[in-house]
Amino acid sequence: MVAYNVPTANDVLVPETLLKKRKADAAATEKATAQKAKLRKAKIAKRRELFKRAAKYQAEYKASELNEIRLRRQAKAQGNYYVPAQEKLVFVVRVRGINNIAPKPRKVLQLLRLLQINNGVFVRLNKATSEMLQLIQPYVAYGYPNLKTIRELIYKRGYAKVNKQRIPIHDNSVIEKALGKYNIICVEDLIHEIATVGPHFKEASNFLWPFKLSNPNNMWRERKFLNYVEGGDTGNREEFINKLVQSMN
Repeated sequence: MVAYNVPTANDVLVPETLLKKRKADAAATEKATAQKAKLRKAKIAKRRELFKRAAKYQAEYKASELNEIRLRRQAKAQGNYYVPAQEKLVFVVRVRGINNIAPKPRKVLQLLRLLQINNGVFVRLNKATSEMLQLIQPYVAYGYPNLKTIRELIYKRGYAKVNKQRIPIHDNSVIEKALGKYNIICVEDLIHEIATVGPHFKEASNFLWPFKLSNPNNMWRERKFLNYVEGGDTGNREEFINKLVQSMN
């Protein structure tokens, strides 16, 4: 009877193709690990940068608020009246439908992207837009939003316009991809650009899809014909627009 010996691992020759595959797999694993570590490091650095930006903006808002208080107290101490600077930003909400609208107001509503009832947009306030708002005053309500209103609108109702599509702002990468060339890379950058009416306000405002708001509970009159100063709903509400928007948000 012939005796057979079981070959050991050293006696078996590994095929060349298997050696190459093992080597390639090891190189790929090493490369993926290095890439993962690099991405994690970049992510941590970007997160720190975003926190620094948010802290800087918060300090800027606080300093501006304290400066307003100081100027009011100084004027009162000297027996004068403090006149605040003219507002640069308005939030416009469409409150009436499409029936019996003249061609000019209809065109202005299209230019401002107010195509549906309860649509809202941020508008830079200047001579041209003031005249446009006068034309459409019977169909809209507008006023001066504060920082709280702007932040809540963008965080809760903010959608991006990317390739003519309505995309939810689920990540800062959506903003960075569209507005990164303007140094707007996160939501706080976007809020700051809108609130301060910065140099790239037009791009930031056009990036935001018109806000689709809800009906406010028991705030509309039965007939939306009268101006706000006459006890109605339309026209300039000044700072009282914040209460309306917060009830519609």
